[in-house]
Amino acid sequence: MNRKTDFDAAARVVGHTFKDKDLLHHALVHSSASAGRGAATYERLEFLGDRVLGLVVAEMIYRRFPGEPEGDLARRHAALVRREALARVADGAGLGQYIVMSRGEEDAGGRANPAILADVCEALLGALYLDGGLQAAAAFIEAHWPEMMEEALAPPKDAKTALQEWAQSRGLPLPAYDTVNLKGPDHSPIFTVRVTVQGFPPAEASGASKRVAAQAAARALLETFE
Repeated sequence: MNRKTDFDAAARVVGHTFKDKDLLHHALVHSSASAGRGAATYERLEFLGDRVLGLVVAEMIYRRFPGEPEGDLARRHAALVRREALARVADGAGLGQYIVMSRGEEDAGGRANPAILADVCEALLGALYLDGGLQAAAAFIEAHWPEMMEEALAPPKDAKTALQEWAQSRGLPLPAYDTVNLKGPDHSPIFTVRVTVQGFPPAEASGASKRVAAQAAARALLETFE
């Protein structure tokens, strides 16, 4: 296991005094640190935190953008709850230094891995919810998400949608996406996706999930057009 984690310092960063400190500990334990030990990791809390984040962000944008229709709110919501947003919050808060992981994972750059940071951020939201209710989880979200929420004055349009609209506006078939490579351990895979639009050179990009890689590939292809 890695160096000793200062859980009290982690709690201060999160901004919550945990009644059940085991919840905070579990939220910060990566699977590489529990292999063969039977220790709890953040994966179950991550499942819960995902749902908590979705609810709180939905209410935030519902109140912040009262004149927008459901479709625009849905695009805002998708942008604010995706893994990139979670990783950005975790990185900005400095959560990486508190993750309990194996020495090998740490040496491989695990503390800066966006996928791991996103998972831990979700797990912390789950831990906050269980320890202090929705109010505790919402306090953390309301402290870290508004900046991202205010960055887009217009509802965001994801890269895949933008690329599809670009192709359709020119009478071209829909973009085709193919997963061309998968590497890394099961708990931290890296997917490489290639996107092709008829008549143009393809673009490739990698990410911690097929969705992330596909979005990055679409963005890369759009940039070549621009």
